Amino acid sequence: MPVLLAGLVASAPVWADAAPGATACTGCHGPAALGSGIPSLDGHAADDIVAQMQAFRSGERKATVMDRIARGYTEEETRAIAEWLAKPEVSRHDQP
Repeated sequence: MPVLLAGLVASAPVWADAAPGATACTGCHGPAALGSGIPSLDGHAADDIVAQMQAFRSGERKATVMDRIARGYTEEETRAIAEWLAKPEVSRHDQP
């Protein structure tokens, strides 16, 4: 059993530098190549991501769920998540 678990851990992407909560964003806002109806965040600047999260949080931007999700993060958490998401997608998967 330990060998199986070690194999799974070794094959999983390493997101050690991800801000808490950031990897959850990629579940819906995945790479543009996946063709999802939910927009990819690839290529977006951190300041733009923060501004959109603030707009969702305040109700200025209407949403189905992002308004509720945005209210769950502090400004500091939002900034940390945005900084991580603003990195090129491929570098978020780099092994240390």
